[in-house]
Amino acid sequence: MIGVGRMGLPMVARLVAAGHEVVATDIRSECRSTVEKAGARWASDASQVTRGSGVVLTVLPGSPELRELVLGSDSLVAAVDGGAVWVDLTSASFELGQECAREAGRRGVAYLDSPVGGGVPAMREGTVTLYVGGDVDVLESITPVLRAFAKTIHHLGDHGTGYLTKLLINLLWFGQATLTTEALLLAQRHGQPAHRMRDVLLGSAGDSAFVTHHLPALLAGDYLRDFGLDRCVEELESIEHSAGRAGTPHPLTSAVADVHRRALHHYGAVDGELMGPAWLEEQAGSRLRDDES
Repeated sequence: MIGVGRMGLPMVARLVAAGHEVVATDIRSECRSTVEKAGARWASDASQVTRGSGVVLTVLPGSPELRELVLGSDSLVAAVDGGAVWVDLTSASFELGQECAREAGRRGVAYLDSPVGGGVPAMREGTVTLYVGGDVDVLESITPVLRAFAKTIHHLGDHGTGYLTKLLINLLWFGQATLTTEALLLAQRHGQPAHRMRDVLLGSAGDSAFVTHHLPALLAGDYLRDFGLDRCVEELESIEHSAGRAGTPHPLTSAVADVHRRALHHYGAVDGELMGPAWLEEQAGSRLRDDES
């Protein structure tokens, strides 16, 4: 296991609890105590993790870190044993997934892109969703390992399609959050409380996963700080780039990305998946709050 941050550490705990022998590392040496407390062995670097491992899992902050680990001067893939399977659980770009596949193929390493959906709480509970790109036979061979922390596993197709699917789901969520905030700010300006508007939206044509599951957090002043605003922008810009390369229209994608770019410029690289909506609240001069709480 390489990467024991917010998602990686509970993943280690789930794997250990399932009876797997886990060796883990991170560039932050201060993670050692928490890794060992979870029941895994600490390794000083990635090469010690890969040596003798049948399955190598990587979960990194984003595309830049993955690119450096895999395509940098000290490539991770070069250290993976023959016959091992490398599964990357980072939320990265479609194009980077294809690059990783080429590098892995060149070195004879089986590789799957398998970003995670569901967040930290779902990882702790072992109920995350995986969006997988790559050889289905490879996926089937390591599914028992993945079941230690994943409830649902979608095989999407060739390398890179797992990354792309996860980012598109995130795009739709960011879009729902942004547009819902705009709508509720206007309703609130004209005297309709945000919590009342949510009651009306539930089950209507304007309902969404955001309205059903996540809007209450925004109304309570919780901006979902398990993910950095700079990473939100990174993901949205990855989708813009992919759409540009594919020649598909993406004006709304760019509009959503621009809201988050402006929020990043204003707030800096703070934590919060809902800092885009926070920026809209800032512009409106009012916050969306549940008056009944």
